[in-house]
Amino acid sequence: MDDNQKSLILKSSSQYPLPQGVKLSYGTAGFRAEASILESTVFRVGILAALRSLKTQSLTGLMITASHNKVTDNGVKIADPSGGMLTQEWEPFADAIANSPTPQHFVQLIDEFVKKENIRFDGVRSAKILLGRDTRPSGESLLEAAKQGVYSIVGATAIDMGILTTPQLHWMVRARNKDMKATELDYFEQLWSSFRFLVDLTPNQIKMSKTDDKLIVDGANGVGGEKLEVLKKMLNSMDIEIRNSGKEGGVLNEGVGADYVQKEKVVPQGFQLKDVGIRCASLDGDADRLVYFSVQSNNTSKIDLVDGDKILSLFALFIKEQLSILKMEGDDHVDENYEARLGVVQTAYANGASTDYLRQLGLEVVFTPTGVKYLHEKAAEYDIGIYFEANGHGTILFSESFLTWLNARNNELSSKSKGSEQQKAVLRLVAVSNLINQAVGDALSGLLLVEAILQYKGWSIHNWSELYHDLPSRQLKVKVVDRTAVVTANAETVAVRPPLIQEAINVEVAKYPQGRSFIRPSGTEDVIRVYAEASIQEAADSLANSVAKLADQFLGFGNSG
Repeated sequence: MDDNQKSLILKSSSQYPLPQGVKLSYGTAGFRAEASILESTVFRVGILAALRSLKTQSLTGLMITASHNKVTDNGVKIADPSGGMLTQEWEPFADAIANSPTPQHFVQLIDEFVKKENIRFDGVRSAKILLGRDTRPSGESLLEAAKQGVYSIVGATAIDMGILTTPQLHWMVRARNKDMKATELDYFEQLWSSFRFLVDLTPNQIKMSKTDDKLIVDGANGVGGEKLEVLKKMLNSMDIEIRNSGKEGGVLNEGVGADYVQKEKVVPQGFQLKDVGIRCASLDGDADRLVYFSVQSNNTSKIDLVDGDKILSLFALFIKEQLSILKMEGDDHVDENYEARLGVVQTAYANGASTDYLRQLGLEVVFTPTGVKYLHEKAAEYDIGIYFEANGHGTILFSESFLTWLNARNNELSSKSKGSEQQKAVLRLVAVSNLINQAVGDALSGLLLVEAILQYKGWSIHNWSELYHDLPSRQLKVKVVDRTAVVTANAETVAVRPPLIQEAINVEVAKYPQGRSFIRPSGTEDVIRVYAEASIQEAADSLANSVAKLADQFLGFGNSG
């Protein structure tokens, strides 16, 4: 880094001093905090995004959002050139620069990192960064801080894409780096056209009843509701009613949104008894999570929740069916032996009933530690990898080799047996790969895929909900002196430290039919998280309490005697 570049960073960073006592950590969600203390952090992440662009010689993205957090919070995260999250190798550097106490120290950190990573400032391409933000009032001034960060790197360009959902920005970064058109209109066009194509491939005999035609969506008073309004105009054949779009004066994520609905299992604001029996969906604040629900008839505030585990199950069932149709053919084809590897990826928090259901379908189910980055990485190892968390965040990944094979297969079937069931199955899989956002979990593309599959199967939300019945579960937190004293293995399902705690947990689990429990350290606070499930709610509660007591005895302040 030359002296001119150093002095430019020094000068601009002096305008964004780090507030006293602020210490932030870059996680799956990037940096998140009270919006009023984030300006210096966002400025520094602007520089980080530019350095990442120089290092990869590709376009990167920077998104300002705090997703399902309250409206007074905000956050910032980077989209890597693939459209995925910032590579984990760079997270420690992100932490270091965000918490650097002085402009001089900050410049020194950057200089050392640039040398270590061999980042060249005279590369073929200068840095280029796409910027986006959600609807939070604090977003505008934070966006300005991000721009100033980007402009602190000589020759760097910041392209403001305006108010977007988080998945839209990730999609745009991925598309731009594949030399595809990547405006917001292109995003909507791709979703709309692939959805229509998929729906047109629905078997003729399948018709849904009038009630099952209607969909009511809770937009969390955020950006998702706003963007769904645009899609709704394009999807004029679909009966969608959007509530909590943010226009009615509701507060972002307050008593609304996927996070609220999934955790509280009650109706969001704006839903009532007259909605009984109608299919409802809820997006989160930045539209990267999706859950479905229906209002119970006997009690207006209670819902039947259809969470991320059930969305995953619906997607897996549909894709497995299409692959089975492909295998039924008897004619010669491109590669008789091409056996697509379909993998389903979950975390230990997935309900045990969903895992049992997926395995009964004959699917390969694997577990990773908690966190989207682990799930996404594992799913990418398959020809088709599907991952979802119960909170409604997930997607489907298709390997390039499998998509190439599908296209070749389609060309061959077009000449031999156009319009055959096999060709339709190929076309459905291609349409799914275009509809689903393969960069990151996307509530809007996920919602359209759910709708297309329900139409294909002629199912109501109740048919879907009945795929399996969730085992009752309970989650608890235990305050501990040092959360790092817990070390887990086998995708966080087994505690290997402290010694003997797992054996004690196993003794408790054995007392309950269908019992399962694990502990894991929180990523953000000094607590241990406890998860338990069993055949009835009382048993799940009792098991969770017993394991929480063990965690307290082994690791805590000894409050439980």
